[in-house]
Amino acid sequence: MLRLEDLTLFVRAAALGSFSVAAREAGLPPAQVSSAIKRLETTLNIRLFARSTRSLRLTPEGETWLPYATQMLDTLQAGLQKIQTPDDEVRGTLQVAVPSDLGRNLLLSVMQDFRRRYPALRLRILFSDHLTDVFKDPVDVAFRYGNNDDASFISLPVAPQNRRVLVASSAWLAAHGEPHTPQELAGHPALTYVLRGRLYDRWTLLRDGRVHEVQMNSAIMSDDAEVIRRLAIAGEGVANKSWLDVSDDIREGRLKILLPQYQGDSVPLNMICPHRKQLSTAVRLLYDAVREKCAALLAQMPEGSV
Repeated sequence: MLRLEDLTLFVRAAALGSFSVAAREAGLPPAQVSSAIKRLETTLNIRLFARSTRSLRLTPEGETWLPYATQMLDTLQAGLQKIQTPDDEVRGTLQVAVPSDLGRNLLLSVMQDFRRRYPALRLRILFSDHLTDVFKDPVDVAFRYGNNDDASFISLPVAPQNRRVLVASSAWLAAHGEPHTPQELAGHPALTYVLRGRLYDRWTLLRDGRVHEVQMNSAIMSDDAEVIRRLAIAGEGVANKSWLDVSDDIREGRLKILLPQYQGDSVPLNMICPHRKQLSTAVRLLYDAVREKCAALLAQMPEGSV
């Protein structure tokens, strides 16, 4: 007979590519995961993994059976939720991945309010600028900037009109002067973002249908968007930030928009989740809460940036 725990460990080991990582995630000894997989292989009379000292991969039979095992677990989970939780009650654990800057300075407050409204719900929040693999990592939904062309995700628009704005502190501008053209901007040291090894030091501006590509000179580079924001506030240079990330700083006077007559790059915010999972009541309610907050901030975006 198939054991639910064995099925779960098989699916997680396949996703993580490691028995030891799956064991650590489940809080079990690695030997217990190995025993579960062996027990499953014996029950099914097939070999699920090809194992060596350095690698772990699914066999063709394992790859064939994985989606069925996943579907079984999802069906069981949906059934348990149906009999244990009324449709109008929000409870359980919701695991959410958010970008570093947006998560700390906007979404965290939204989620705090959300928890106060639904105290039976537990939230597990992961902060990272790296694209979370919602199939591999144990998350239910992820909020991510940029267009999503991956058909394996459900992608719901949260803030499709969001754009980048050029910002710097008043102290920086007092010391170095304010640029009034893209050419003048190129002469200012930039605070530039790095993602997956790519340096974003070429900034795009739009005015009257004309595109201006500005090659910036990086003064400080970081793979953490929150670090870039803090450096800009501290007067270390010019940054090219999502409006949602810096709207509060601009309103409070910590940062000032540069070249407001130009439009920055479009950076739509989306909520993504695996297509194999239904959008639960908790997910839909969180989506609505975040979208409502973002809509209020986008309404304050300067005309030149819209």
